[in-house]
Amino acid sequence: MTGDARQARTTIGCMEPQQGSDGPPQAGDVAVIIPAKDESERIAATVKAALDLPGVDLVVVVDDGSCDATGRLAAEAGARVVRHSRNRGKAAAMESGAEAVKLLDEGRAAPRHLLFLDADLAETAREAAPLIEPVRRGEADMTIATFTTTVKLGGHGFVVRLSREGIRRATGWQATQPLNGQRCLTRAAFAAALPLAPGFGVETALTIDLLRAGFRVQEVKVPLAHRATGTDWRSQLHRARQFRDVARALVARQPVLTRLAHRRR
Repeated sequence: MTGDARQARTTIGCMEPQQGSDGPPQAGDVAVIIPAKDESERIAATVKAALDLPGVDLVVVVDDGSCDATGRLAAEAGARVVRHSRNRGKAAAMESGAEAVKLLDEGRAAPRHLLFLDADLAETAREAAPLIEPVRRGEADMTIATFTTTVKLGGHGFVVRLSREGIRRATGWQATQPLNGQRCLTRAAFAAALPLAPGFGVETALTIDLLRAGFRVQEVKVPLAHRATGTDWRSQLHRARQFRDVARALVARQPVLTRLAHRRR
């Protein structure tokens, strides 16, 4: 068990696992996982809105090395909090959150589906409901949000194009918003993608890996909004890191593409 998994068990181990039964499906079958770093201004509103989503009976916030009160405010809003002592990046936070949910799923008849949301969605997080239903109904193994307003997408055009083209070349599937982190997955789909690609390459790699493995992926329009990436030097550095991580994720999957190409000859 990794250090973060042990930490997850320590943080939430006081909760009694819910017992499975042979009766009707449990009403709460979705867990929301929110990676967060220094989001004290919005995290409480995001958690409260997430708790209102259909089928959600658990919200886990992964405090990824915050220097502010993100963790405390998330807990006060009703979330279970897993803390990283240092910033480890989005992929590690996603894995820690999923491990925490897995521990809490012990004794359940079926594992919860996993809904990943950004910490800065605030009240608009309640608009993520359309992502959940195709997964709950068994129509999709992963849904990806497409925001109805392009001004709020964040990221930068060249990074989006890199990811979109990489996914298309790897799978033949054309993604509208390939870097969107608002996603709902079955537990089986998430497990099939482990270990996740590091850093900001996680969304691109997750899409490629699941499509290659035969899982069903759908994009769903949702009226969500979060802070757009700015234009100062910090924002430019963020975009550079995005580009680096997406490129690494694609390069790591290139050998598979090459082998497939040779087999077809």
